[in-house]
Amino acid sequence: MQIEPTENQKRELLRLARKTISEGCTQGLPPEPSQESEDLADFFVQQAASFVTLQKRGELRGCIGSTRAYRTLLDDVIHNAFASAFRDPRFPPVTENELNDIKIEISILTPQERMDVADEKDLLKQLHPGIDGLLIHNPQYSATFLPQVWKQLPNPRQFLAHLKSKAGMAPGLWPDDMECFRYRCVKFKERRN
Repeated sequence: MQIEPTENQKRELLRLARKTISEGCTQGLPPEPSQESEDLADFFVQQAASFVTLQKRGELRGCIGSTRAYRTLLDDVIHNAFASAFRDPRFPPVTENELNDIKIEISILTPQERMDVADEKDLLKQLHPGIDGLLIHNPQYSATFLPQVWKQLPNPRQFLAHLKSKAGMAPGLWPDDMECFRYRCVKFKERRN
């Protein structure tokens, strides 16, 4: 699996994400996947998981993604761009008036690696701050933080406490059946004013 995109591939994914959001503002539906770029087709059709993050004037405006690869990268980016703009429950849908103020960032995730952890303390020892994305999961609780969240929460204890809170867990709770997965990501964003 090719995880590191070329500059042309980055530009094309960002262009398609923007086109998806722009057309979503006017048509209300995500566009069909496009195979416009023959030379990029192999990269686009690999199965990969991605997140699309929207920022407006430096503030989060939407972020939706996939933690597991189950469709083509192209379909995943298009789907997540639309969902970030129009289906993130934390924000109202993006409007056409906002488009010029929004910057798009795409993160392509590496396959998840299951972590063998005895407890919360063991997990904290194994984390690589600034590098690891983390998914915690059991039948009752589930949440993930991309590696870029380390910028806001550089301390592993703080990082995990916020992730547990996102999952709806009480601070002292660590269920015996909790599973932990780490992943990394390649991220790139639009260069807009």
